[in-house]
Amino acid sequence: MTAHEIDYHLYGEEMQYVEIELDPQEGVIAEAGSFMMMDDGIKMETIFGDGSTENQGFLGSILGAGKRILTGESLFMTAFYNNVVGKRKVSFASPYPGKIIPIDLTEFGGKFVCQKDAFLCAAKGVSIGIEFSKRLGRGLFGGEGFIMQKLEGDGMAFVHAGGTMSKKVLQRGETLRVDTGCIVGFTKEVDYDIEFIGGIKNTIFGGEGLFFAKLQGPGTVYIQSLPFSRLAGRVLASAPQGGGKQKGEGSILGGIGNLLDGDNRF
Repeated sequence: MTAHEIDYHLYGEEMQYVEIELDPQEGVIAEAGSFMMMDDGIKMETIFGDGSTENQGFLGSILGAGKRILTGESLFMTAFYNNVVGKRKVSFASPYPGKIIPIDLTEFGGKFVCQKDAFLCAAKGVSIGIEFSKRLGRGLFGGEGFIMQKLEGDGMAFVHAGGTMSKKVLQRGETLRVDTGCIVGFTKEVDYDIEFIGGIKNTIFGGEGLFFAKLQGPGTVYIQSLPFSRLAGRVLASAPQGGGKQKGEGSILGGIGNLLDGDNRF
């Protein structure tokens, strides 16, 4: 194996975190901001790019960091190493309610494609790169754009799904149509394209966007019920408007509700 062989345990139901057990000299890489806690004896190091290749030189580091810029992520990642004798543990938390999905890359042919903000952490040695779409329609109308992340190697990686996660194993030729934002990731064999919903009423009044994601097997697909964009949209829609005024659920009942709640601001 080129990636470090790590052990892990998932805790929680709706706001999960993953606890990773590191043997001496083992390490794990993570997105900045996902760290939760660690035992004494673990060294934290900020690295340029994903650090999957040792001694890659300045140019290699620049190229690795450039890939992360294209996916909208930070230039840097954080690595955690166990530098003492004996096992040590480090934990990483979900960014919002949902599920953490462990991905054993050896079971998926060494590659897994995921949304650019789904990656949480991985064993040291796993490469986090970019997956370009070769289809113009997918690039223009895919919701998340034509750039997705690809996780490559032979170690464990962990991705996050919002809300409830659904795992679908597609047979050869089997097709699944999904809201573009609800895709967490899929194995490399899955054929991914964009399909126009069609119909004037569906297009204008359907409220589901203009396009579906069309996933065709064979392969495994992970779907989330609550993409962060949908959650953020609902929060913004319910947030107080300018001047401290609140947006009620209904124009009249909203005001009555504020009075009943002890809030007399209209």
